[in-house]
Amino acid sequence: MSDPSIPDNLRDQTLKLLASGGAVSRADLVETLQVAPSTVSAVVRRLLEEGTVLEEGVGRSTGGRRPRILRLREVEGVFAVSELGAQHARIGLCSPDGRLLATEEVAIDIAAGSGEVFDVVALAFARARTATAPGQALLGVGMALPGPVEFPRGRLVGPARMPGWSGVDAQVALAERFNVPVVVDNDAKAAAIGEYTVRGRDTGDMIYVKAGTGIGGCLVTGGQVYRGGRGLSGDVTHVRVADSGERHCSCGSRGCLETVASGAALAHQLEERGLPVTTTRDVIAAAVDAEPTVVTMVRHAGGLLGVALSGLVNFLNPDAVVIGGALSSLDVYVAAARGLLYERCLPSMTQSLSIEASIAGPDAALVGLGHLVRAAADVRPS
Repeated sequence: MSDPSIPDNLRDQTLKLLASGGAVSRADLVETLQVAPSTVSAVVRRLLEEGTVLEEGVGRSTGGRRPRILRLREVEGVFAVSELGAQHARIGLCSPDGRLLATEEVAIDIAAGSGEVFDVVALAFARARTATAPGQALLGVGMALPGPVEFPRGRLVGPARMPGWSGVDAQVALAERFNVPVVVDNDAKAAAIGEYTVRGRDTGDMIYVKAGTGIGGCLVTGGQVYRGGRGLSGDVTHVRVADSGERHCSCGSRGCLETVASGAALAHQLEERGLPVTTTRDVIAAAVDAEPTVVTMVRHAGGLLGVALSGLVNFLNPDAVVIGGALSSLDVYVAAARGLLYERCLPSMTQSLSIEASIAGPDAALVGLGHLVRAAADVRPS
């Protein structure tokens, strides 16, 4: 049985170092991870018991006993992961050690319902496996959804932007369809896990915001996602903000952050002004082309995101605020959020605060899902 005192992120970091060649012995792990030798021994013992790693052979001595060499045991098979949006799904295949092997985007209509969307995703998985991993077994499936998800149950609860999906037990439906272990999570939480994984353990406590068609959020503390009582934490999109114009929100309320700072809100407001903009991608393209009205409105939206986040920063005192999602590709959006955070937060809270765009980019959720589904599948090499 695995030791529950060993954080999953330390296990993941160890596997990542062994997979990349960044470490080949216990001594290497101690030096790179900056943890006690006893902690490394506990992690290695857990991985040896699982059958995930092998310890064999000896390396070069640096003055003491020659170190035993650690290596990952090869496992055949792949994990299939997907992140759903309103109109597109991002599909990926992951190796058993969490590396992304292939990615693809396919068109979907989230309003068409879970059955039709899952059909499209299943076909995309099949194409990807045929092209990238022919003959390899499907070990598990992970899916990230743009709405509140009870975790680890995988059931949707009142998703405002997913008509007809409320109460859908996505985890059960996907497990019946694929007959493998399945993980279903909120898209922002999955992306936060991916972002934290890519950045490494030195990131510290992090608020991650996914700013795309909608807005989601997540706190990572101590290397773990904070999920709350039912796994529904992070619903920053429905925080009320000043200067919202009391616009109607998809949740039925007024003045929510989503109505002024999301890609959908920007597209709607620009369309009202007669601009040929109907999607978040149109907004981004127009901003990149430096269309003055679009740039001004994107800057205003980023500032309102900063206003909404300022209370969280003052309350939680994180080490980093990371903005991901499609709108994070716009420097003006991220810079405006950063400026308002510096303006609204206490100086003591921003003195060493990092505020920047995602470095994991559009694959953040897929990377996060790869780590989640690997743990759920508990793949043990033969």
